[in-house]
Amino acid sequence: MVEAFTGEGKIWLNGTLVEWKDAKVHVLVHGLHYGSGVFEGIRCYATDKGAFIFRLKEHLDRMYRSAAAYQMEIPYTRDEMSDAIKATIRINKLDACYIRPIAFFGYHHLGLNPTGCPVDCAVAVWPWGAYLGEEAAEGGIRCTISPWRRIDPSTLPVTVKAVGHYLNSILASLDAKARGFGEAILLDTRGYVAEGPGENIFIVNGGIIYTPEAKSSILPGITRASVMELARDLGYTIVEKRITKEELCTADEAFFTGTAAEMAPIREIDGVLIGGGGKGAVTSALQKKFFAVLNAREQKYMKWLEPVYK
Repeated sequence: MVEAFTGEGKIWLNGTLVEWKDAKVHVLVHGLHYGSGVFEGIRCYATDKGAFIFRLKEHLDRMYRSAAAYQMEIPYTRDEMSDAIKATIRINKLDACYIRPIAFFGYHHLGLNPTGCPVDCAVAVWPWGAYLGEEAAEGGIRCTISPWRRIDPSTLPVTVKAVGHYLNSILASLDAKARGFGEAILLDTRGYVAEGPGENIFIVNGGIIYTPEAKSSILPGITRASVMELARDLGYTIVEKRITKEELCTADEAFFTGTAAEMAPIREIDGVLIGGGGKGAVTSALQKKFFAVLNAREQKYMKWLEPVYK
């Protein structure tokens, strides 16, 4: 169930921390009319060692790469955005939260060419539990193959995280929910497995872990990269390749990764049980390691965790 915002707390908007209700822009901002914005989804975790942001640098690096793809110059340095994120968490007195930094072409004129529009930036934070439901991490998710195909690299730069790109994800998600499924799986325009509306996807066959290659129209997720590194460190073989729908539906195991979704097993696809419908051994091992990292229990990976209060 989606929880509505409380409207309380503060949001960082163009360099100033303002009351939630005062974080406003004009209805004629370019980003609202054309989807000309870039953003990130980041998580902060409460641990026994304090509050930590997961892979903050990598998220901000991707945000600035995304902006460059649309010829958008963010008027703050990465360090300034990093400080803004930490300040927003601190002033809202949170230890665990979802973080949404966003940059978009603002109010100046309308028309497809945004040149001359200022770039507005904001950071909002709020408590947010498991995106796919608290039971998804253990019980798994019922999925469906979406009739909507993932946007193709020949149409948009799919490796960047841009606002307008997510209309594709919205359509897939609405369709899946309308048909009673927990999440969608999109194929690329050639019919190979791409990703979920907001998640990357992995399958396991014969103890080997497979994930769609970059050419399969995926957004190369930061959680995806993290899980791949953890898997290799645990001794698993990772193969990036084109994955067919048949390979997906006959896999021993399958799971999603993503900042919002974290790491969640897929138990069923269009009525076909994956691995008998239970969480597999490889998924379980990786999930255990991943959550240990997020909870600051793995010294080797503390480099991925940025302290908020220090």
